[in-house]
Amino acid sequence: MPRIAIVDNEKLKDLQQKHYIAGICPVNRTGKECIKVEADGKLSIDEHLCTGCGICPKAAPFAIKIINLPEELATKPMHRYGENKFILYSVPTPGFGKVTGIIGVNGIGKSTAIKIMAGILKPNFGDWTSAETDYDQLIEFLKGTEAQGFFEKIKKGEIKVAYKPQQVDLIPKTTKGKVIDLLKKVDEKNELKKISNELQLNDILNNDISEISGGELQRVAIAATVLKNADLYIFDEPTSYLDIKQRINISRFIKAMINENNSVLVVEHDLVILDYICDLVHLMYGREDAYGIVSGVKPVRNGINVYLSGYIKEENVRFRDSTIKFAEKPPIKKKHTKEAITSWENVQKKLGNFTLKSDKGSIHKNEIIGILGENGTGKTTFVKILASALKQDKGDISHKVKVSYKPQYLEVSDELVVDALNPAFHKYENQIVHPLNIVPLSLKKLNELSGGELQRVAIAYCLQQDADLYLLDEPSAYLDSEQRLILSKVIRDFIEHRGVSALIVDHDLLFIDYISDKLIVFEGKPAIEGNVTGPFDMEEGMNKFLKELGITLRRDPETNRPRVNKLDSRIDREQKESGKYYYT
Repeated sequence: MPRIAIVDNEKLKDLQQKHYIAGICPVNRTGKECIKVEADGKLSIDEHLCTGCGICPKAAPFAIKIINLPEELATKPMHRYGENKFILYSVPTPGFGKVTGIIGVNGIGKSTAIKIMAGILKPNFGDWTSAETDYDQLIEFLKGTEAQGFFEKIKKGEIKVAYKPQQVDLIPKTTKGKVIDLLKKVDEKNELKKISNELQLNDILNNDISEISGGELQRVAIAATVLKNADLYIFDEPTSYLDIKQRINISRFIKAMINENNSVLVVEHDLVILDYICDLVHLMYGREDAYGIVSGVKPVRNGINVYLSGYIKEENVRFRDSTIKFAEKPPIKKKHTKEAITSWENVQKKLGNFTLKSDKGSIHKNEIIGILGENGTGKTTFVKILASALKQDKGDISHKVKVSYKPQYLEVSDELVVDALNPAFHKYENQIVHPLNIVPLSLKKLNELSGGELQRVAIAYCLQQDADLYLLDEPSAYLDSEQRLILSKVIRDFIEHRGVSALIVDHDLLFIDYISDKLIVFEGKPAIEGNVTGPFDMEEGMNKFLKELGITLRRDPETNRPRVNKLDSRIDREQKESGKYYYT
């Protein structure tokens, strides 16, 4: 059986511990060097000598993984980052005239796979010490697969690739000047005016790149990609930093790009958007931060349903222990009471040129209320007012309630995770710590965490506080699709168990639909005015919001998950004519 060893030396910094691990290895005790501490202090494991005894992972569970692979992976890998590091075993295949999606958890190799497709990363076929490979080696490696033909065309110059990276927040660090200057440089189609209009960039064209928001950076990065003359356009997480309206607009924009002579490849965690934008989908599975495999391509509806099931029948692969199920509504074990824990009336707040106003509303015990609305309409401002982090100018708010608030933007320090989450580790180990996979992060400093790791810690920090109302601002940001679904269950179970309430601001429709009992809808003009309406029951609130978006939702008959109807399809027209934008 093929076996790999993964060692994270960043999590294994104690030199004495490394020598201890080498000393307890049974193979080392026979005189061979299975585990050794290199001259630079790094610990390495010889995979050929390793017997898979499991002693070293027990000694350093967060730093060492010994994995027995399926026999079919005995073949040469596509790429390996180094000794005892992540391995990718295959790549996706774009379909011309189609939008192909890639879905999988964080750390499974999605970005690695598309970097190979984009020509940014040259695969080393498992030999990280070798010189740079060429297309002939790659074509030979892929012989007999659909990907072979794709890379043959790449080699001949018949296919050009344009690539939008995942981390758009890094753009200001590498690119200086005005937005319009950047876009002029890459405008190979002479379509700057057209694309700027479609992506709503006209108001920021003369702004400095260093001064625009994350959502604006995302749209600029998409524009810079599509302005290039290419046959394959690759978008790595194109909807991060965007609100729901912007996500739908971007989806429509990308779908409209497609013709018989080009192709689009998309990595996306928002399952509603992935379903809406794609024709086909690849699943990626394996083990996070260890190895990744790209499945065969599937029609998008079937592919997402298979992903939720955790089992690929055609490949006889189970990559998750349990199926993710959607009920028409999540089960509510406790009835909401008539007791309002907080209420508001005619709240007003002016910030510069922006004005926030509210109707009359209240939150009751045992309620989870979702908040939907465009960016710039005051969602975070309103949450801050309820949390007493910001004082309203006018209006009344009942503050007879303890509030725990997770902000949209997360602060970091050199505090250890285990210290920051001390109450959670003692009181909510099973309810919060284990489901959110906090334990492997416990000895890391907050400023060492990735975006997704920091988000999970911030959520745990919010929930561990003793409060009556939990306010969570964009808790799904930086999380993959599976983590979002786990999070929704964690929050719902916690709220029901504690008999408290929660207010959730988010842009993932599936997440909001799954977790919410009621909705608050923000209306108005971004950066000018925002109006707080509701809370409404789910049907009324969703109808109100979806009508503004111009989309309709239906339930998938197999999984009950929400799906966006194809624009102007029969079911889309019927639901709009009946005024039922949201399924009943």
